Amino acid sequence: MVNRATKPKRFDRNLIVIGAGSAGLVSAYIAAMVQAKVTLIEAHQMGGDCLNTGCVPSKALIKSARVAHLVSTAARFGIETPTPVINFQTVMQRIRDVITAIEPHDSVERFTSLGVDCIKGYARFIDPWTVEIDGNRRLTAQSFIIATGAEPLVPPLPGIDKSGYLTSETLWNEFAKRRVPPKKLVILGGGPIGCELAQSFQRLGAQVTLVELADRLLLKEEAEAAALVMESLRADGVEILTGHKAVRFEPDKRLIVEASAGLRQIIYDDVIIAMGRKPRVTGFGLEELGLVVNGKLAVDGFLRTNMTHILCAGDVAGKQQLTHGGSHEAWYASVNALARPFRKFKADYRVLPRVTYTEPELAAVGLTEADAVHMGGAFEVTRYDLDELDRAIAEGERTGFVKILTAAGSDRILGATVIGENAGEILAEITFAMKHKMGLRKILATIHPYPTWSEATKYAAGQYGLSHKPEGLLKWAERWFRWRRG
Repeated sequence: MVNRATKPKRFDRNLIVIGAGSAGLVSAYIAAMVQAKVTLIEAHQMGGDCLNTGCVPSKALIKSARVAHLVSTAARFGIETPTPVINFQTVMQRIRDVITAIEPHDSVERFTSLGVDCIKGYARFIDPWTVEIDGNRRLTAQSFIIATGAEPLVPPLPGIDKSGYLTSETLWNEFAKRRVPPKKLVILGGGPIGCELAQSFQRLGAQVTLVELADRLLLKEEAEAAALVMESLRADGVEILTGHKAVRFEPDKRLIVEASAGLRQIIYDDVIIAMGRKPRVTGFGLEELGLVVNGKLAVDGFLRTNMTHILCAGDVAGKQQLTHGGSHEAWYASVNALARPFRKFKADYRVLPRVTYTEPELAAVGLTEADAVHMGGAFEVTRYDLDELDRAIAEGERTGFVKILTAAGSDRILGATVIGENAGEILAEITFAMKHKMGLRKILATIHPYPTWSEATKYAAGQYGLSHKPEGLLKWAERWFRWRRG
């Protein structure tokens, strides 16, 4: 039953933020910078999933795996080396060291110095204006931001409770205890997390089987780009089973999967569930306030819940699942919370880039070609292949392309996909151009240093220019110069 307590006449805080991941930290920071009295409550670790179990440890793992792969393939650069020896304990310790090095950026000490009141504890709403922390302290606020993140989605498969499964959250502590990587590793889910982990652990010595229900990997991305990622994973030795449905786990570490050809068993030592994430909404008193519908917060375009003084940001909002997306939403949520009721800003997701950190790297922003077709508007596609880029040729990394969608009859960018070495870095210029409504001609007119990966964007813009030459003017110029020659 919804508790609709009387609104207090005085409040302890202007804003209370629940959750100290990327969205919560940015929300608290913004509030402190405008001199609002803000409290940040975190039950577990500052930095949230990104620092402790997500972006940071996974990218540290990917770096070790890439170094191992580079050593093992060094002969193609004229360097003869012995087969690399993987010290798995050292790899996992390095990941811990990287987290430790970054922790101060998200620490209680730093945010306290910025003017944020940081409380370690578990916050629960007891009415729309009051939270209770660990059952013994109560605080009221004019506004709240829920930034409790998300948790791995674990399917209710028969036998899964006794399978010993790991998730993107639990694998780090478990593997930190190991002297060697898992011998036979099964990963369920062919999204970004599953693909990154599959390639990394394969390169570090595991034999990985990646199981995906759909007929291809990375469903949100351009099909031809996803195909290059799948080709690369297979070249590394990953067994990829697309079109396979996980059916059940057997007690003796066997996973039964089903495809059109029938049932198949996969023997494993470890299994990682990477089938997505669900908003973390249980246990905060949100259900009792009537804010949770079908396991999710009901959120409007301004990131407000059904009670407009309670907003949310980050994974829990359910709009996207990206660290930088959480920070992006935090700006809207905090400004809408603090400026209420005088101003409000609708969250804008049109220029929200994303990167899958496989090799080749896959980066995208805005619409894919499938998105544009579905929307029905007229558009053009411009493509530049990286095997023509001098820097790519010099480094022996010629796989990939830049693909840009523009509105028909205009150089206005609707979306882009980049796949290849440093794709995320290449994409940044396109994202900037989209954000500030600059077209491809502006990119083409910008001087890019030679030879760099960023030139790929310029050459893609050049391809667009070539396909839109002023043919009539050029014919007139040809006649003019012919006349000048006599």
